[in-house]
Amino acid sequence: MKAIWLLIFFVSGCTSQEGVEDIEESNDWDRDGWNLIWQDEFSDGPLDLNKWSPEIGGHGFGNNELEYYTSDSANAFVQDSMLHIRAKFEPSGIGDANNLRYFSSSRLRTVGKGDWKYTRIDVRAKLALGQGIWPAIWMLPTDWTYGGWPKSGEIDIMEHVGHDEGRVHGSVHTESYNHKIGTQRTKTKVLSDVIDSFHVYSIEWYEDRIDFFIDDQQYFTFVNDQKNNYKTWPFNQRFHLIINVAVGGDWPGSPDNTTVFPQDMKVDYVRVYKKQNN
Repeated sequence: MKAIWLLIFFVSGCTSQEGVEDIEESNDWDRDGWNLIWQDEFSDGPLDLNKWSPEIGGHGFGNNELEYYTSDSANAFVQDSMLHIRAKFEPSGIGDANNLRYFSSSRLRTVGKGDWKYTRIDVRAKLALGQGIWPAIWMLPTDWTYGGWPKSGEIDIMEHVGHDEGRVHGSVHTESYNHKIGTQRTKTKVLSDVIDSFHVYSIEWYEDRIDFFIDDQQYFTFVNDQKNNYKTWPFNQRFHLIINVAVGGDWPGSPDNTTVFPQDMKVDYVRVYKKQNN
């Protein structure tokens, strides 16, 4: 964020300066009460690798997913001022010869390039759709302070599975609350126009709660129980952002003959904010 400070001089007669006022000029992306600290507007050109790192692999990622995540520009690219994350069918297979995958996709992370605590995040996106397609906008810990998943937490800003078209999920996972034991804390909102429209998926993360929004409409809050116990509130450490399109897995199920490939999640922008001091 660039701040421009203007000195306004009030002159009495021709010789005296009576006062000086500091005025901060906000930029086009600041929000009321929040200052922009990180952004990607995805201007035309290659993906900015100073902001994003592709994760590579096809080991199922704990969910029995079917895709192989690549660093290939065929799976993650900027076009028409938007990020495209593309899931593709790979008829010849891709990845390890002993573990070929027949779908490719991209999983982009900001780890080491954008890591935050107590923040607002806005992502304007249009979702990839279809049976077995699982787009997600989410966060994992950067430092894993309390140990591996789920001990150090997970924040799911947006998840959508193709067999339940239009129903968007916002969730958190901790050691006490996670989907492996059926205790995750989650809420959903149904969007009737998810096929055709972009929406802004957001969180506001404070010391005492995490609020979830779609198009600035709050639909879920996860509250810190103030027990000072990482098992229920590990959200006092840095997290980074992940944007991906998974194919298959325990939750969405496998693609079938109704699933159309390629499938793109389109991202118009990502903006990260810090709360202004009162």
